[in-house]
Amino acid sequence: MAQQLLWTPHKSFFNAMLSSGTPPHPFLVDPRSRFTYPLHRSNYSHPYLNSSINPVPFSNSPSTYINSSAFLSACSVVQKGKEVHQPQPPSSSTMPPPPNVSPFPPATTFFWGETPEEEFYKSQGVRNSKSYFETPNGKLFTQSWLPLNEDQPVKAAVFMTHGYGSDTSWCFQKICIEYAKWGYAVFAADLLGHGRSEGLHGYLGDMDKVAAASLSYFLSVRRSETYCKLPAFLFGESMGGMITMLMYFQSEPDTWTGLIFSAPLFVIPENMIPSKLHLTMYGLLFGFADTWAAMPDNKMVGKAIRDPEKLKIIAVNPKRYAGRPRVGTMREVVRVTNYIQNNFHKVTAPFLTLHGTADGVTCPTGSQMLYEKAASEDKALKMYEGMYHSLIQGEPDDAANLVLADMRAWIDKKAEKYGPKSNGN
Repeated sequence: MAQQLLWTPHKSFFNAMLSSGTPPHPFLVDPRSRFTYPLHRSNYSHPYLNSSINPVPFSNSPSTYINSSAFLSACSVVQKGKEVHQPQPPSSSTMPPPPNVSPFPPATTFFWGETPEEEFYKSQGVRNSKSYFETPNGKLFTQSWLPLNEDQPVKAAVFMTHGYGSDTSWCFQKICIEYAKWGYAVFAADLLGHGRSEGLHGYLGDMDKVAAASLSYFLSVRRSETYCKLPAFLFGESMGGMITMLMYFQSEPDTWTGLIFSAPLFVIPENMIPSKLHLTMYGLLFGFADTWAAMPDNKMVGKAIRDPEKLKIIAVNPKRYAGRPRVGTMREVVRVTNYIQNNFHKVTAPFLTLHGTADGVTCPTGSQMLYEKAASEDKALKMYEGMYHSLIQGEPDDAANLVLADMRAWIDKKAEKYGPKSNGN
């Protein structure tokens, strides 16, 4: 009979996992717990420890991988409570390159390069500010983008929400900057569990609270003396579209002048629907598994970006969550998409929804269902043949500019209709 051993990762391995967001495997260890799991000296058969498999990610960096022997050397092996082996993790220089990954550019401080922020924003004709906002559900990192000329009248306020795994500080702000250049005051917040906001990275275990947190910030600006009389629009991209819809449902009637959805997650593509067996199995653990990064990874970034050069930039976002989806996040995605589909008829505000027909991350039928079922009298649907999921950050410039032109035409029309003439300014 093989002698039973217990193993626990060395502290440096824990620290690397926690700082990078690399997922623990549910059958190994939750890095926030003190549990260790039995292995056998004669057969390290777990997939993460099997020397015959491909290297597995050790950090968010696409160029840093760790193979099974390196994984074991980063662990402490304990026998009957006594530590018998505790070598240090290998340096990244000794690790093999990741399989089937094309070269990525060196990481830069910003998505545009190394130009200082103030100088870059000035070149774009906008002003940017950053702050933190306290909510009952956690602290949010927030940003704003306004026209550079402080004397320029603002047409309306636009409140934007990014998608899953993203944040407001990398390529998502391309959209924010464009709207500010058009004369709008733009406000955005990193979702809880994303970017620089509080919460476990990549975990959205209660979407209603996530939406309420962002909504509390948006309403604080919406109701301020500066913006209370201006038109106000909610904008959501991808999963941010789903959360934007929750914010709309949580708001008082007539709070929002209109809604804009870019490739919203209202319907999950069939090949990405999480297994009921997985969700049920983890659910039987009474919430213990809710934060585990254990759901199948469908490589969403590759399905979202059509322009390979832009993919390289998005992939090196230092704050992007690149681990496997967490159990609670996927459970909530299933619940909330079903809820929204059953409540499309409650949407009465003017809206524009846009989708690429080749979107492999969110189903274009979601935008079509919203258009068909919403009670809104003023509604618009734009479908772009052959475009992928990320309509602005991930498409070639000519395609992205087409989408931006459609967005601008729609919001300019609504801002004029509901702006100075209706608020007396």
